Amino acid sequence: MDENKLIDGKKIAADLRAETAVKVEAFKKDFNKVPTLAVVLVGEDPASQVYVKTKTKMAKEIGMDVEDHFLDTSVAETDLLKLIDDLNKDDKVNGILVQLPLPSHIDSRAIIDSIDPIKDADGFHAVNVGRNSIGGELLNKTFTPCTPLGCYLMLKRSVADLKGMHAVIIGRSNIVGKPMAQLLLEESCTVTIVHSKTRNIEELTRQADIVVAAVGRPLMVKKDWIKEGAIVIDVGINRVDHPENPGKTKLVGDVDFDEVLSVASAITPVPGGVGPMTIACLLKNTVDAAIRQQMAK
Repeated sequence: MDENKLIDGKKIAADLRAETAVKVEAFKKDFNKVPTLAVVLVGEDPASQVYVKTKTKMAKEIGMDVEDHFLDTSVAETDLLKLIDDLNKDDKVNGILVQLPLPSHIDSRAIIDSIDPIKDADGFHAVNVGRNSIGGELLNKTFTPCTPLGCYLMLKRSVADLKGMHAVIIGRSNIVGKPMAQLLLEESCTVTIVHSKTRNIEELTRQADIVVAAVGRPLMVKKDWIKEGAIVIDVGINRVDHPENPGKTKLVGDVDFDEVLSVASAITPVPGGVGPMTIACLLKNTVDAAIRQQMAK
């Protein structure tokens, strides 16, 4: 394996957490307060539980406080809305994260949009989505969703100037695809979004200087989808049967890493690529929220 081609998400995330830790210490000194993230988890989904535990651990490692709110799967939407209203009003809480997905009886959009936009650590509130879409100076007043922000920061480490590059984003979700497109447009990239209804998806992807794969389909992107020298960001995290150990599983991305490595100029691994950056960006957003809230007083 050519290690020089790997975009090391663990290393970049560690650097970002270190930068955020410096902000945390300055915040404590300037305002005699601790930046605090409130995490709301509904139900007992094992993957969500592990993810929340990791977020809490990393936040505390850099000096932040975390409030965990664990609710039963059967919680009423009105009770969840009441909790968020209380967190909005709590001056001690700077960022609010509601772990998705929510149970089917709860309106996720209503829950997300009940979060005060200035405490929206995930960047999913309609106000922050709109500000990200408009771009420009409003980017200083918004929060960008953590996964696309992490992808963007990794790209900036690989290419100093993205201007004029053709980016193809595979996937059109509100969580990754759409905000990723906005970030790259802001950098003056030419952006194409492809999805399940796109014709000639392989042909379009082969034109890209940058490929961001975010569809949740294991090993979908093959070598013949990628032109020589392209940069590949693999957002997918898929658990599949291990080919060599029956009864075991392994994590793979949406990109066939072993195939694509030979043609890409740079590529993120799975695991160890985008995942660590998502959490690091959540911590960054929370501390930035804390600073903005203090400056607004």
